[in-house]
Amino acid sequence: MIKAKTKGSLIVISGPSGVGKDTIVNKLIKSNPKLHKAVNYTTRAKRKGETEGLDYHFITTEEFKEKIKDNQFLEYAKVHHKWYYGVSKEETIDKLNKNINVILIVDIAGAKSIKELIPEAIFIFLLPPSIQELKQRLKQRGTETKVDLFRRFKTAYQELNEFSKYNYVVVNDEITASIHKINAITIAHKSRVDRIEELDIDSLEELLHVDLVD
Repeated sequence: MIKAKTKGSLIVISGPSGVGKDTIVNKLIKSNPKLHKAVNYTTRAKRKGETEGLDYHFITTEEFKEKIKDNQFLEYAKVHHKWYYGVSKEETIDKLNKNINVILIVDIAGAKSIKELIPEAIFIFLLPPSIQELKQRLKQRGTETKVDLFRRFKTAYQELNEFSKYNYVVVNDEITASIHKINAITIAHKSRVDRIEELDIDSLEELLHVDLVD
């Protein structure tokens, strides 16, 4: 008998601002009820169309710092020198132990911290079809000032050089295709040798129809 480990998989998504991380993850959640999105905490203001507890937990900087003191984050970071983002440690570990796949969005530094704690996680980097397309997507959002846009462009350029540190790269040129690729990656991960917990040689021998000779 081949028995797979019953612990859920942690799927870590990173990529530059404007590449479509939130859109991809939200659609993945809707298409797969067995996938849980870790709702990050953030100190930035809520954008139009975002929902508290669904997109993010929006809290004050003071509240965030209290959670840091209490060691409540799996990882956290200050992004663009302005806002804090953090992943709940308790929520993530609890879901994984219940054999629920958890997907979360973090920046480069966050992914590095998580890799040190949970090296078996699936690390996926989302790339834009081109730099010009990325710039256009950011401008179309209309949520940043010119100074913020310049800062995001500069950060995006630096982040694009980090993709080689991830397990997988997905170019987000078409949402549906990107979702199919991420689903395929997750399914393939379930079959990794290091996820096999128990292997019965007799059953494997029968399965392969192999006769062993002394």
